[in-house]
Amino acid sequence: MKPLLSILFVHNRTDELESIAISIQKGNIELLNHTLENYKPFIKKTASSVCKRYIDDMDDEYSIGLIAFHDALYHYDKERGSSLLALAEVMIKRKVIDYIRQQAKHQHISMEKRLLDSVEIDNFSLENTISITAFEQHKESEARKEEIRYFQQSLAKYGLDFEELVKQSPKHEDARINAMKVAKVVFEDEHLLAYFLQKKRLPLKELENKVNVSRKTLERNRKYIIAMIIILHEDFIMLQEYFKGRLG
Repeated sequence: MKPLLSILFVHNRTDELESIAISIQKGNIELLNHTLENYKPFIKKTASSVCKRYIDDMDDEYSIGLIAFHDALYHYDKERGSSLLALAEVMIKRKVIDYIRQQAKHQHISMEKRLLDSVEIDNFSLENTISITAFEQHKESEARKEEIRYFQQSLAKYGLDFEELVKQSPKHEDARINAMKVAKVVFEDEHLLAYFLQKKRLPLKELENKVNVSRKTLERNRKYIIAMIIILHEDFIMLQEYFKGRLG
């Protein structure tokens, strides 16, 4: 199910992180900057799991995590057969932990109060950390599958099928982002959202006056826009991360 989900938001297989890393290692700086921007939510989430608090762009831990993710992109070796995302998560956690230790050393703060479950990280090897990461990723994968199952049920209420939606979603990144922006306009407008929820269809006439998108384009991307509104309106936390990752 995860590949279908990826296709729903990103069609081209070259967008896969491992392939992106190889291009970056060959000197594609523009792609590097784009990737760092797109993976902000992942970096913040990983740093937050260590700090046990929300991390935003202004926190030192975020900057450290960003540097660690940058290093992971350049250190990734496809021949080793490891997951780049797992490597990045380990590197981010280790760098953030080192930073917290350093801060605690200067401020005389007990590390046991700062680290998750009072775990003594020094006793863990890199292999153990990766094992823990794999277990966490497995739990997250199961939660994602469950969320997608409920998402499919929500789509059915609007006469939509998930696999059909994947096939008919916009092929280009710009078109997908524009469709998401339209969905956001509907979601944030009380009148338009009420119409959508009641009629189970887009208020196309009203939308024409609120977005810089032609009626023809709205109709062509109608199913995708509806799916994005559902994601925004309902409690699909993981799917919303994909959505926000596209809009920044």
